[in-house]
Amino acid sequence: MTSRVPVLLSSSSVFPERTAAAFQLAAALGYDGVEVMVWTDAVSQDVGALRGLAEHYGVPVLSVHAPCLLVTQRVWSPDPWERLRRSAEMAAALGAPTVVVHPPFTWQRDYARNFADGLARIAGEFPELRLPVENMYPVRMAGRQFVPYVPGWDPTETGYPSYTLDLSHCAASHTDAMAMADRMGAGLAHVHLGDGTGEGRDEHLVPGRGNQPCAELLSSLAGRGFTGSVAVEVTTRGAKSRAVREADLREALEFARQHLGTPSPVDA
Repeated sequence: MTSRVPVLLSSSSVFPERTAAAFQLAAALGYDGVEVMVWTDAVSQDVGALRGLAEHYGVPVLSVHAPCLLVTQRVWSPDPWERLRRSAEMAAALGAPTVVVHPPFTWQRDYARNFADGLARIAGEFPELRLPVENMYPVRMAGRQFVPYVPGWDPTETGYPSYTLDLSHCAASHTDAMAMADRMGAGLAHVHLGDGTGEGRDEHLVPGRGNQPCAELLSSLAGRGFTGSVAVEVTTRGAKSRAVREADLREALEFARQHLGTPSPVDA
């Protein structure tokens, strides 16, 4: 049997619950690991606390999402290079092979100017890590569209050693996810699994509830020689209860395992 692609639960998928809830739910539902979104929750910034949660619940941290969001611009440091380095240090300390990175914002001029070289420098310092750059999307407001990233929202147009493919972002940018995966080629290192309807906003729906080729993309990974992981990154903010959130995350995991062609824990 081919090696199993790990399916991770992004800690962003349990918001507004805190980081610790991601470990609890990942263990209860049978996820292979957790992707830690580093944000304002102090636990998400603390290697010791994360190691303790991973050991307590028996669920490893297999990916770290660097604090690249608007709301995390001062987590650890206002310097984006310091935030990225701290993310790499955290991943290395926890044994996670992946650090997810966003393209620079337009106002981060110095960071953007040296982004590719700086990324390569950090990758050289942490050879056990991959730092896949994630595809983003244009922002649409009041009938107008603008791109808040430099040099753009599509990292394949610049070219990087590795990429994160986010299917919800493909929907928001009206991009063919399969074609983007083809452009990423052997650099495709990580997948953010979420669905969307193509309405021009980032929805992060449970896979199967939108119109993105989530099943096709997952089924194609083996043929692409994919050696990375798939992180379920869905929005459960509107869940009426913990039980509803848990049901959504179980459905997403079952979808991923089914289309990756890997057995569930019951069948293994």
